[in-house]
Amino acid sequence: MARVSGVRRGLLKAAMAAPFLERDEEHALAVRWKDARDEVALHRLAQAHMRLVIALAARFRHYGLPMADLIQEGHVGLLEAASRFEPAREVRFSTYATWWIRAALQDYILRNWSIVRGGTSSSQKALFFNLRRLRARLSQTMEIGVARTAIHREIAVAVGVSEADVALMDARLSSPEMSLNAPSHDSDAGSGTERMDFLIDKGPLPDEVVGEAIDGERRVRWLRAALDVLSERELKILRERRLNDEGATLESLGDRLGISKERVRQIESRALEKLRKVLIDRHSQAAVALA
Repeated sequence: MARVSGVRRGLLKAAMAAPFLERDEEHALAVRWKDARDEVALHRLAQAHMRLVIALAARFRHYGLPMADLIQEGHVGLLEAASRFEPAREVRFSTYATWWIRAALQDYILRNWSIVRGGTSSSQKALFFNLRRLRARLSQTMEIGVARTAIHREIAVAVGVSEADVALMDARLSSPEMSLNAPSHDSDAGSGTERMDFLIDKGPLPDEVVGEAIDGERRVRWLRAALDVLSERELKILRERRLNDEGATLESLGDRLGISKERVRQIESRALEKLRKVLIDRHSQAAVALA
């Protein structure tokens, strides 16, 4: 910890000691780096703007990440700005670099603030970095005792997200996250019970899944064997009506077979009756499932 503090003090001291650059000198250094890849010029350009990096990093210190890491990430953004800067546009390098430094800091915070990924879209990112400020401002301007949902509604309109997104982000920023593998406070000491143990799985039990799969395969085999008793036309109608994902209508089948839809219904009923009789004779359980 002492070593980290010393490094931080060294960065601050070096940044404050670096001389400011006049506009013409800054432009000349940027040209030397862009055209000749002069690393000495890049070093001077970066060193002169470390104050800017530190100032922007300080604005994000309340997210709980080490200041030294924020400064380091801001420096990465500064170097990215230097690699993309176009001196011919006659824009001050600090103005251009501010956007890249802030973007690098925000990306680092989103990746490291929590193990749960957040801010994956531009609107979610804007919500993450503006929620506290907007909530504080609205709490001062709106009447005392106003419902939190009203504040969430105003923030949702301002940022362009849903109220549910605002409520979820507010909950994440207002309380610490807890691991599902952490011991449960309600369990006895030494029992090894974790929070995950209290989550309810609404799906079927493993033995039920396996049993259903085995029974399903068995019924399919029985049904395929029973289909042999049907005539070609009965089999075609039954497959089109009952064994396809999208069953054909009586009318469409009648048009294809050249018979009336009532005749199709009669043939289908006769085919089902044949199947039931065969399955009852061979496997009573399958007959019940088919009914």
